[in-house]
Amino acid sequence: MTQATSARTVLVTNDDGIQSPGLHTLAGRARDHGFKVIIAAPARESSGSSASITAVEDEGKIRIERRELPGLDGVEAFAVHGTPGFISMIASHGAFGAVPEIVLSGVNRGANVGTVILHSGTVGAALTAGSNGARALAVSLDTGISPARLEWEVAADAAMGLMEFLLEHPVGTVLNLNVPNRRETPSYREASLASFGIVQTVLAERGQQHVRLSISDTQEVAEEGTDFALLAQGFAPVTALQAINTAALRGELPERPSPGADAQAADAQGADAGSEGEDAREPAGQG
Repeated sequence: MTQATSARTVLVTNDDGIQSPGLHTLAGRARDHGFKVIIAAPARESSGSSASITAVEDEGKIRIERRELPGLDGVEAFAVHGTPGFISMIASHGAFGAVPEIVLSGVNRGANVGTVILHSGTVGAALTAGSNGARALAVSLDTGISPARLEWEVAADAAMGLMEFLLEHPVGTVLNLNVPNRRETPSYREASLASFGIVQTVLAERGQQHVRLSISDTQEVAEEGTDFALLAQGFAPVTALQAINTAALRGELPERPSPGADAQAADAQGADAGSEGEDAREPAGQG
């Protein structure tokens, strides 16, 4: 335990659900590194939920269940009937006790690379944490579609190797880490986002009242220096993310009447017309 990690409260969440071995492994590694760990994860899988803050209500209350997880004696664990983004948000308000200084989201089964991480519940929880005053790290293992073996420990160790680095950054920092599904310890590389994800979704069928989608590995060639390319080369790409930001507009906005301008113009025209009518009647009155 180092001074940097001592007494730090860490929330561990995910989008694969409370029973995910990736979640359990990451929480265990964080505990072993001296962090005070709290687990709060969806009661059921919530992949693709992005940063949505939806939950199942029962008479205005969100259902939360305490759980005991294998190999995690003494670690408080909660199954929440809500999305990872929702869990991350309510944690920032003390829903599970101490407000976490760090949120670890993962280990996700499957890589989260490219601009399509917009849809990831794993990344969404981390971004929500960053927007609510915590540092956050999303962690994903590049399992492919049908892996023969899952190296959860390698991914969790890679996450722990970034904790001191994360703590050197300001509050609100969000990092996205992807780890190859190999036994060897990967080297980190800073990466930009690829313009596509690890898998692609295509419209397989369109009927009168339905559509059917299919998912397959991406056949695109990744741009050099992107998370997709570096992951394929055996590195562990790390990307700093921003939740919400502004961008400059190109050119000037078109002119529009100010609110109420049309009504004011109509009133003015009516007043002018009334004045002209009175002037026209005055000579007749004088006769």
